[in-house]
Amino acid sequence: MPSYSFRDKSTNEEFEKIMSNSERELYLKENTNIIQTFKRFPGIVDSVRIGVRRPDDNFRDVLKKAKNAHKYNTINDF
Repeated sequence: MPSYSFRDKSTNEEFEKIMSNSERELYLKENTNIIQTFKRFPGIVDSVRIGVRRPDDNFRDVLKKAKNAHKYNTINDF
């Protein structure tokens, strides 16, 4: 389950809770003095698109075949 960060508006106390999204929504409805804060964001990134790693050779062969089969393509075969 995800961990959510919250802040109490009356005391400025910051804390985290582990709960599902539906539990989070209910918790915020029941506790109007609590707001959700965002301290960290998940690192969900495609490593190939940001240039950290390249696709493996087999997939690059598939890209090259697709590029050759289509005359007006914009396929990047790395």
